Amino acid sequence: MKTLRPPLRDAATAVAVTIVLVFASYAEAHPTQPNSYFTGGHHLPHTPIAAFLLVIVAGLALAWRYRHPQTVLCITTAAVVVYSLLGYVNGAALLIPAVAMWAFATTAPIRLSVAWAVAVTAVLMGATALNNPFGPTGGGWVLVPADIAVALFGGIAVGNRRAYVGAQRERAEREARRQIDEERLRIARELHDVVAHTMATINVQASAATQLLAKSPEQAAESLAAIRSASKEGLRELRAILNVLRHADEPADSTEPTSGLTRLDALAAGVRQAGLPVIVTVTGRPRPLPAVTDLAAFRIIQEALTNSIRHAGPATAAVSLSYGDADLLVEIADTGRGAPLRSEYPKSPGGSGHGLRGMRERATAAGGTIEIGPRPAGGFRVAARLPLDGKTAPDVPVADSERGALR
Repeated sequence: MKTLRPPLRDAATAVAVTIVLVFASYAEAHPTQPNSYFTGGHHLPHTPIAAFLLVIVAGLALAWRYRHPQTVLCITTAAVVVYSLLGYVNGAALLIPAVAMWAFATTAPIRLSVAWAVAVTAVLMGATALNNPFGPTGGGWVLVPADIAVALFGGIAVGNRRAYVGAQRERAEREARRQIDEERLRIARELHDVVAHTMATINVQASAATQLLAKSPEQAAESLAAIRSASKEGLRELRAILNVLRHADEPADSTEPTSGLTRLDALAAGVRQAGLPVIVTVTGRPRPLPAVTDLAAFRIIQEALTNSIRHAGPATAAVSLSYGDADLLVEIADTGRGAPLRSEYPKSPGGSGHGLRGMRERATAAGGTIEIGPRPAGGFRVAARLPLDGKTAPDVPVADSERGALR
């Protein structure tokens, strides 16, 4: 609901315009040299002080020109029409409806603004001609179309500029919200990968330590050491993620290790400590990777090995990296129990949990493809093809129909 009180800036402007135009109207009615002011035998009419109240009313109404533009345009036009019909010199007063027309044109549609401009021009010209002290077409009569036209086109230009700036601001806000949502999704993926891998390792080793504590304390101690190592590594990664959140606007710490294939050996060592023998094979010429590809490859391997630790049972795993000319092939395979138990949430439709979906999303975000499923000879296999040029694809899940694309 709009308040009756106009904005202070609009009110101040209206007062200033009113003062100037009242003095101008008085000067028009009382020229210092009447003989040179009038031509053609016309005589200066007497303008009483009370008549200037019409100019004051019209001028002060401009304080609400942006809150109620159409109403203000009607009030100012009506006041100036009455002033003109009384036969007073109206050259200065005619500027007041023009100011109101400007404000109206900045907010109204163009066709409506043009229609109102034509109507206001016709009414003002007609009222001026009926009792014009300078004759029907003398004095300010010829200036009415020019005044209203300038106000109309100026208001339309300002309105279009404001609309353009508003659209740009709205587009920037949408882009900012989109980037924030993408960053939240990225952080959620990072937290999921770190926590899932760490907790899976701790869970498996804790179960083993519980069973071995009475019978084989030395092996139980090894499991506890693996728990300590996994928790320490998980805390380090969580600390790094939280540090990014706390210092999002600060330069990154170059001494802080980042998640990427440079940490693959450490990941494999932790998986071995968790009880899953894993072999890492690298073929081709290793070279620096785009950040999105490097992180996607590491997280896919981490999530695949986490699922193997959880669900494969007694098994072995193999990680293969193959550097090609244009892409990187990543394959993780184990000899475990296959697909039925691989979903983190077995009751979910199609047996696809957040971990498997996360791997698909990471591969797609890096512009690659991925296939996930059981091996014909038993066990489970994850294979991804990631481009080495760093081009990203739309962030959409990889459909099951895309499986086998790497075969």
